[in-house]
Amino acid sequence: MDILWFLIIGGIAGWIAGEVVRGTGYGIVGNIVVGVVGAVIGGFLFSFFGIGEAAGYGLIGSLITAVIGAVVLLFLLNMFNRSHT
Repeated sequence: MDILWFLIIGGIAGWIAGEVVRGTGYGIVGNIVVGVVGAVIGGFLFSFFGIGEAAGYGLIGSLITAVIGAVVLLFLLNMFNRSHT
């Protein structure tokens, strides 16, 4: 059951990040991938800056962490893509 929640949160986070950064999502699979990778990045960033507990725990805290990480991921990818065109 935990993996299902992980995928749901990843999908929602990826969709929100896609809307914020690009103005549209990436499809179901793309949103899940962006959200899951974003969750890892967000978790790393929050622990690096010592604000892991500020994000809260549970579904809302996980979603916030994943969205922030996914936005950072998409922002960096957009910067990388623009620099190579």
